[in-house]
Amino acid sequence: MRTLIRNPARQLDSGYLDRTPLFQFVLLSLLFPMWGAAAGLNDILITQFKHVFVLSDAATAFVQSAFYGGYFLIAIPASRIVRRTSYKVGVLIGLSVYIIGCGLFFPASTLATYGMFLFCIFAIAIGLSFLETSANTYSSMLGPRPTATLRLNISQTFTPIGNLLGVVLGKYLIFSTGDSIQAQLDAAPTPDAKRALGEALLQNTLLPYKYILVVLVVLLVLFVLTEFPRSKPVGEAAERPAPLGETLRVLGRIPQYRKGIVAQFLYVGLQTAVWSFTIRVALELYPGMNEREATNFMIVGFSCFLVGKFVANALIARYSAARVLVVYCGIGAVLLVLAAFGPSASTIWLVIASNLVMGPCWPTIFGQTLETIEDKRYQETGGAILVMAIVGGAVVPVVQGAVSDVLGSLKLSFVVSAACFLGILLYFRSNLRHPVAAEEPAPAATTGSGSP
Repeated sequence: MRTLIRNPARQLDSGYLDRTPLFQFVLLSLLFPMWGAAAGLNDILITQFKHVFVLSDAATAFVQSAFYGGYFLIAIPASRIVRRTSYKVGVLIGLSVYIIGCGLFFPASTLATYGMFLFCIFAIAIGLSFLETSANTYSSMLGPRPTATLRLNISQTFTPIGNLLGVVLGKYLIFSTGDSIQAQLDAAPTPDAKRALGEALLQNTLLPYKYILVVLVVLLVLFVLTEFPRSKPVGEAAERPAPLGETLRVLGRIPQYRKGIVAQFLYVGLQTAVWSFTIRVALELYPGMNEREATNFMIVGFSCFLVGKFVANALIARYSAARVLVVYCGIGAVLLVLAAFGPSASTIWLVIASNLVMGPCWPTIFGQTLETIEDKRYQETGGAILVMAIVGGAVVPVVQGAVSDVLGSLKLSFVVSAACFLGILLYFRSNLRHPVAAEEPAPAATTGSGSP
């Protein structure tokens, strides 16, 4: 199909552009809410599955294990495909597989088994792994290098919009009014009636994915019709492709890169754990509240997440990103420690408030860690390994769920998330001592006003 929308920017030898092509940048940024919506729906599904399938807190967290496990397994293969082709090809593959994963919810809602739903979530994650492996690095490359981290922060600002949309879809299409799911199941007069009610509730899980499918098809068509720059190094930097083994050895010798992987693991684990258990802790603290009402706390939390990202973008544009994030992480750790050990009446609000300081962590860790890779032949794989660190979202929620099961208190388990915040704080303190060296800015004549 003929490309209809052209790329107006000029690529530099480093792979970065002289300015940011705004239409392409906005279109790429519209991918970010798509994985935000999937993540938001996971938080709804955890609550739904816990009652319908009668699961422990640790078992419900396997929804996140299936989701982020898919990222972990596919990120490196995705990066190798992107390296051999282009970022655009990676995006097109990701969108196509995401569409297939959403389509699998049609048979899953009929089969109504926990394992089948986990398989659907895993399939979606494979598509998202291609999207994130491509889009996170690509966003940082679509413009001058000095503004790479800021550009990625701007793109990531769209993610909580997707989170909000996912939760709102789940609230109105999956959860119902009236009694809570557990109360409805307990009121069933016979085991057969209870099973029939559970199957009817699981049918609702299909509904949000129908709307997501429509949006994905539109995005796929727009990407096919739009010309995107390759944003790959040219000249000497592109003469010899880097084998995987060599790439891993080079990256393993960069201390700040290794620390960035650990920080990304902790951050995604922290974020996923907090979001996974927000609705659950609300239901625990307020007996008699139904799931649709409890979802309002998630909506407020994601709104705080979005507001926090806008504030952080303004601060990062003016001050050192690492310094801003040290303060943010310190505040977040204090909020979650108070949520775990403070009065129960304030717990849910402290958990929600922690969203205010989460937003800039992922893109800043990603951008700064990627900048430690001086030889850009290793960049796609380096970005993929950072995406693999998303597996923290598969591990930390299970740990927090297990702590909740052992202590008999979901409230106290938030100390796990607080510890993650402290680990990320140490990473940004380290970055203050070892600031990332930026490439020389492009000449003033070539850095147009289109750069965000």
